[in-house]
Amino acid sequence: MTWQDTLKKWTSFTALDEDLEKQLDELSKSENELEDSFYTNLTFGTGGMRGMLGPGTNRMNIYTVRKAVEGLANYITQHIDHAHNKGVVIAYDSRYMSQEFAVETARVLGAHNIKAYVFESLRPTPLLSFAVRYLNTASGIMITASHNPPEYNGFKVYNEDGGQVPLKEAASIIEEVNKVEDELNVSVKSKEEIESAGLLEWVGETVDKAYLQELKTIQKQAEENTVNIVFTPLHGTAHDLVLKGLAQIGYDHVHVVKEQAKPDPEFSTVQSPNPEEHQAFEMAIEQGKKVDADILIGTDPDADRLGVAVKDGDGSYQVLTGNQLGSLLLDYTLSHSNDKELKNGQFIKTIVTTELGRAIASHYGVDTINTLTGFKFIGEKIKQFESDERQFLFGYEESYGYLIGDFVRDKDAVQAAVAACEMANYWKTKGKTLLEALDTLYEQHGYYLEGLKSLTLKGKDGAEQIAAIMEDIRKNPFTQLGGLQVTAIEDYQSSKRQLPIDATEEDITLPKENVMKFLLENDAWVCFRPSGTEPKIKSYFGVKTDDANQSKALLQNIQTEVEERINKIIHA
Repeated sequence: MTWQDTLKKWTSFTALDEDLEKQLDELSKSENELEDSFYTNLTFGTGGMRGMLGPGTNRMNIYTVRKAVEGLANYITQHIDHAHNKGVVIAYDSRYMSQEFAVETARVLGAHNIKAYVFESLRPTPLLSFAVRYLNTASGIMITASHNPPEYNGFKVYNEDGGQVPLKEAASIIEEVNKVEDELNVSVKSKEEIESAGLLEWVGETVDKAYLQELKTIQKQAEENTVNIVFTPLHGTAHDLVLKGLAQIGYDHVHVVKEQAKPDPEFSTVQSPNPEEHQAFEMAIEQGKKVDADILIGTDPDADRLGVAVKDGDGSYQVLTGNQLGSLLLDYTLSHSNDKELKNGQFIKTIVTTELGRAIASHYGVDTINTLTGFKFIGEKIKQFESDERQFLFGYEESYGYLIGDFVRDKDAVQAAVAACEMANYWKTKGKTLLEALDTLYEQHGYYLEGLKSLTLKGKDGAEQIAAIMEDIRKNPFTQLGGLQVTAIEDYQSSKRQLPIDATEEDITLPKENVMKFLLENDAWVCFRPSGTEPKIKSYFGVKTDDANQSKALLQNIQTEVEERINKIIHA
């Protein structure tokens, strides 16, 4: 079927949603936009789906959402006992159409006689993860596109453990979604029908209160609050839970950036509502200077990522990287854990996260587990600990995702915000800022420094270039970088680790993925990974020396060599 055939199917559908019909009329002025909207189906991948809003099979709209829910409903009724009664819990963020998509999800589930629990107002992603476990549902759905631009929305699926669905489970769900041939004719019941039949239950503050009770358990020590805090939820969902979480442990010196406190689907005060990008902190920094804040905290729209900025020696504010904040939180958590916790304790990180975390964990006698990129793999590991004596203590990834208490099974910016403020207060009582505490870690373990380069290559030609880069790196692997010898070559697609010095080979036990990682002398490394959601190839870098300036110079040298190599491949 051509895209024109699919378009004709939509335009001849007499029951087409009125708003989508109007948008379709507008699109008819641009054949290129029409083709892009209908030439393919919006991909339902291992984490769900995400795309631009609008009419068409390649867009987020009520029909593509219904198709996804239909596939998920078929999967859980086949694979999960008592799925109809256990039901599915649904949360949503502040984006355009989020609440509408949540209701559409409930309507499709209702047609399968599956109960839906829908939050009565917007909630953070980590609360959805918690709600799956608290309500004992068969699945969870979060309507969010995280920190994508305003014209996007998305659909994330969680399993009955409260974690993002692991690869094998995701493959089965994808298969069911792909079996749904006609998104326009998925059966639904009206909201009134499912409400009267008890198939739609609106969720209020009960889950919030249960979450806040659990949040108290991550507190490591109760000291008088001396830190002055500025908080921005970046127009998203974190406002209430972060403030309540801080207040219940006595942290009431919190100045909220008012212009960014209210939910706003346009995210109108920032270029991007992403705490990974320093521009998102501009208003918080301005307010921080006015109130002489010790710490600035910012959450992304669905509150699963946290950014932190702290004062440097000049009185300016420096935004910590995800690796830096994660290392500080890890050290604070482990230094306040008891001997029993440390004995069985496990720290989990991804393969592109700093090795400083491993050094810190080792210092406390705690094992480190590496996973592939993505918090779903960390959540999956935590689940495995339930069947043995191992105890989860902390997990993080370089992209500003952290988890302390396993009552949530996804990254949790609410937990991280509360923990970061408590940690800042602890170090302030010791006469140190978080930057000075970080320097202490570097002096103790070495000057670990990381870098990330993202290369955007759009369209069909871009996809071919990304494939060519990965193929060339595989066929002609680096032997040295920055004057350091390569000690291991890890190909996660073939699940093989080559050790050039010994001329031996080992198996990699992680799932297969299109990733290449090179381990160098002196704990340095480089990793290449095409993005799963954007037309990008990402190059990650990590170095370690005994001196900050040496680490900066070495990192720059390695990055330059890699960039030159990639440019040669692209322009070959």
